[in-house]
Amino acid sequence: MPDSTVDQVSGTVTSAPSTRFQRIFCNQQFFKLWLAQVASATGDWIGFLAIAALAARIGAGNAGQAVGVVMIARVAPGFFLASLGGVLVDRWDRKKVMVVCDIGRAATLALLPFIHTVWGLVLASLVMECFTLMWSPAKEASVPNLVPDEFLTNANSLSLAAAYGTFPVGAGLFALLAKVAEWLSSVPGLESLKLNQEATGFYFDMLTFLISALLISRLVLPHLTRRASENGDTKRIDWAQAYHEIKEGWGYIFQTPLISAVLLGLCTALLGGGMVVPIGPLFSRDVTGSGAAGFGVLTVGLGCGVAAGVAALSVVQNRVNRVRTFELSLGAGGVALIVAASMSSLTLATIGIAAVGICAGGVYVIGFTLLQENTTNDLRGRIFSAVYTLVRLSILVSFAVAGFLADGLGSLSDHLVHGKVGVKQAHYSLQGARLALWFAGLLVLGGFAGVVKAMRRARRAGSERGPGSAVADMDPA
Repeated sequence: MPDSTVDQVSGTVTSAPSTRFQRIFCNQQFFKLWLAQVASATGDWIGFLAIAALAARIGAGNAGQAVGVVMIARVAPGFFLASLGGVLVDRWDRKKVMVVCDIGRAATLALLPFIHTVWGLVLASLVMECFTLMWSPAKEASVPNLVPDEFLTNANSLSLAAAYGTFPVGAGLFALLAKVAEWLSSVPGLESLKLNQEATGFYFDMLTFLISALLISRLVLPHLTRRASENGDTKRIDWAQAYHEIKEGWGYIFQTPLISAVLLGLCTALLGGGMVVPIGPLFSRDVTGSGAAGFGVLTVGLGCGVAAGVAALSVVQNRVNRVRTFELSLGAGGVALIVAASMSSLTLATIGIAAVGICAGGVYVIGFTLLQENTTNDLRGRIFSAVYTLVRLSILVSFAVAGFLADGLGSLSDHLVHGKVGVKQAHYSLQGARLALWFAGLLVLGGFAGVVKAMRRARRAGSERGPGSAVADMDPA
């Protein structure tokens, strides 16, 4: 007969399931939160594609610029508002924050089919992103309140699957919605809803956010004790105190070696690994000679690698040291990226990129688990707001400089060695895309060296929470 367990939130006594994932899914509170994330993530991918399609259509002759401006609008708020959002998340009821943000995003989506200018779409994207900047840290900060520490890695694996595993589902549904839009537009009385493919996608996305709000409204989360302002008022936001709380959150990051080491690893992984996306088409065309189809194969290899890494980590996570695994995943990812860029065969390059994906999955899941385990509940919202700010900055920088880096290194290679090295008939090409990916791999390895050094400093400083914490369990270096 299986052992009995007690749900930490509801207090319900149940039979212990046989696997870790079964135990997590039997936790009804986390299961509701995970289903909410699956629903909203699926809809969000559809909405992302619909917004890009709408921007391209209303941008007319400047479609590329229109899409670019709208995408920047989805990133820019994070640089200015994420830290403030973290302060609010740490002061307010996190469940209410998530419900209000879901409803706000749904209301914004309902207006999108009636927008006919790029700047109107930019404004709507800014509003959407502001809600997301509140919802995401509130969700991440709530997970440790629903899941015991020993299950956080599994919970983060499931969250990663919900966030990114729903992309092919969303893309497929968006394609299907074109046929749905044709059928609905022929129904009498629905003409005023402007039911083209993009509008149908927006309405579908709106429905997923409402489903998410309903699921989250049924969660049981602990109430945070509000900080009083200097005059003792807990209801009014003291902006001077808010500034000090933002400063406190960032100070905690830089004064805690473990937290700063994890963020260094995450950021360098995104800076280096993120270059695969903008450089991938160039690498596929110039190095492997496989064109756009080859880039699709590389992308599939990366996605399958991430999925495999998350699945493998979920199986063995209870038998590995998390800090060691984080370090090794980061270092191995840098090596795999350099090896993949060194291949001229599409098959071998895809295998290398899949290895990068495996390591990336490990870095993401273990990194978020370490942050959740080693951050106090009253600071967690601000910490994850800072995390999302740095993540967005890393991705933006990676996407922005990758093309220029590839072009610059390619021109330098052409000028110095005519784009290749070798003797007689044996030549090895040194295209800009290959050199840029080598640079990206070295950047990740530099982050790996920095993380190892910071973790050693964490042990010396005794910044871990004590026996049983992630750092304390490490073998001395």
